[in-house]
Amino acid sequence: MNNKYLTISQLNEYVKMRIDSDPNLKKIYLKGEISNFKNHTRGHLYFTLKDDDSRLSAVMFSSAAQYLKFTPEDGMNVLVEGRISCYPAQGTYQVYVEKMEMDGLGNLYLEYEKLKKKLHDEGLFDEKYKKTLPKYPSKIGIVTASTGAAIKDILSTIKRRYPICETILFPSLVQGADAAPDIVKQINEAQNYNLDVLIVGRGGGSIEDLWAFNEEIVARAIFDSKVPIISAVGHEVDYTIADYVADLRAPTPTGAAEMAVPVLSDVILMLDNYKIRLRENILKTLKQSELRLEKIKDSFILSNPLAMYEVKEEKLNNYITVLNKYIDNILIKKKHELKLDLNTLKLLNPVNIMEKGYSLVKIDDKIVKDTSDLKVNDKIDIKLYKGEVIAEVKEIK
Repeated sequence: MNNKYLTISQLNEYVKMRIDSDPNLKKIYLKGEISNFKNHTRGHLYFTLKDDDSRLSAVMFSSAAQYLKFTPEDGMNVLVEGRISCYPAQGTYQVYVEKMEMDGLGNLYLEYEKLKKKLHDEGLFDEKYKKTLPKYPSKIGIVTASTGAAIKDILSTIKRRYPICETILFPSLVQGADAAPDIVKQINEAQNYNLDVLIVGRGGGSIEDLWAFNEEIVARAIFDSKVPIISAVGHEVDYTIADYVADLRAPTPTGAAEMAVPVLSDVILMLDNYKIRLRENILKTLKQSELRLEKIKDSFILSNPLAMYEVKEEKLNNYITVLNKYIDNILIKKKHELKLDLNTLKLLNPVNIMEKGYSLVKIDDKIVKDTSDLKVNDKIDIKLYKGEVIAEVKEIK
């Protein structure tokens, strides 16, 4: 065997030994911006330190991370103290961070917080503007890159869960300087397709990769959309401005598809249950109606229909009898009153008085009540009970 050839592991171990033995790399101080930050379940921190031109992998084990006085995030500028070593399994060198403190926030992070506050103050994040997603959509739009894991995950999830739903892809750039205007263009285009839901997003990446979804023009396009929008940007730990403005935020593109559509088999099962319950209710209603019909058929009225009229006729006869008695009483009362009135008129009739020997004296058709109304030689008419005479007034001597 030719011993002059080394294995990869031997080479990486040699490089690690040389780096570890370099006194200049045993204690090193670096400053940079955090990117691609990951917090391992065991408490280890993995991230990238970068400046404008270069990047360096970094790891901070839980034994050191437990003493941090802040929570690292993408976009933060930090000061780190540690050592440089090689990771033999991958043949890469990285900084093993022992201490870390904040060195102010990165420019992207500052821009992010500034825009977030501005839009929040304007009310773009308010729940009152959030549109409700339909339970059973028939047409879903997707704004994302035409290639990559995001579109594949979304389409496969929708097809698996709810294959009767139509999907329309609005292919867009999702990274780089031209991404934000292109995303806005596709969101606006999607408004013309009578969609029930629109999914806007992309797969995971660094804060720089996701930055298009932190642009103000994208946020306002999402807010102005008439179609309900689900944001699906990055991984579950990634939060962009688009997430806050959207009607619903999904942790991943796959999660967005799951939120957008139900499971068809569940819908079918639910409909089957509704059919069973509806049939049971109809049968129950029919049974109750049949019982009611039988009860009506057996009722006394239907078996003896004339009885109802007989009762009514008897009541009518009673009413007529009472009414006749009432009328008779009124007639008797009125006859008595009439008799009294006639007697009164008879007593007051002057003719009846004249029957007793009285007479009525007139002159020129005027009744004479006083001798002063008469003069000597006046002709007067004297009305007797029977007959009438004319006399002349003479002076009494």
